[in-house]
Amino acid sequence: MAKIAGSSKAESPSHERPRLGVVVVDPLAVVRAGLGMLIGDQPDMQVLAETGTADECLAAVRRIRRSQLVVLVGLDLPGERDSLWLIGTLRERYPHATILASGAGADATTISRGLFLGADGYLDKDVDPVEFLQAIRQAARGEAVLAGAPVDWMGSLADGFDRTRHMESRLTRREQEVLKVAAEGLTAREIARHLGVRERTVTTHLGRIYGKLGVNSRVGAVIEAARSGLVTVGSSEDA
Repeated sequence: MAKIAGSSKAESPSHERPRLGVVVVDPLAVVRAGLGMLIGDQPDMQVLAETGTADECLAAVRRIRRSQLVVLVGLDLPGERDSLWLIGTLRERYPHATILASGAGADATTISRGLFLGADGYLDKDVDPVEFLQAIRQAARGEAVLAGAPVDWMGSLADGFDRTRHMESRLTRREQEVLKVAAEGLTAREIARHLGVRERTVTTHLGRIYGKLGVNSRVGAVIEAARSGLVTVGSSEDA
């Protein structure tokens, strides 16, 4: 359940600089609470909401009126509306917000995918707390941050970013949707039901996907998409 801070306008004297508003998003309640305490203890920051799902986050951000807002998104949100979906949605709806992806030893492809979708940086949860907090401040000032990402990852991050961008440039948005659902192991009929289209439409999309990716089977297409970071095999959840 989302935890939202009060919004009193008289929290600080008018001559003081407004505190940086932060929304914490993480599926684990203990992690949310820990980050909330760490960030909220800073005199120049205020935790405006602690949320555990993408929907809770969007509902909270919709109610916030701040000129400067940082949304800290944990990279392990499960389900169809996962962390990457949330990052992309936040960037589209709130272009002026600062979005930071956060994880514990996240792989380079996932990080690069998050950056491609609109994250302004990545913070590893294993970095020193002082560095973690300073990275939030830097990101809010418009600086790109990669706190906790080893230097030797930079090449992998760039490669992953390029692979994902190349894959998305080759497939239409609908073809990407079909491929993502196909990665869950559904039949063409099940994919059609899931997307609300005819089964023949799905098979047509799959045929075009195979041609664009240079493969001759669904398995081959899913493997290529997984390598690029476009899909995560086995990421579906029970309805």
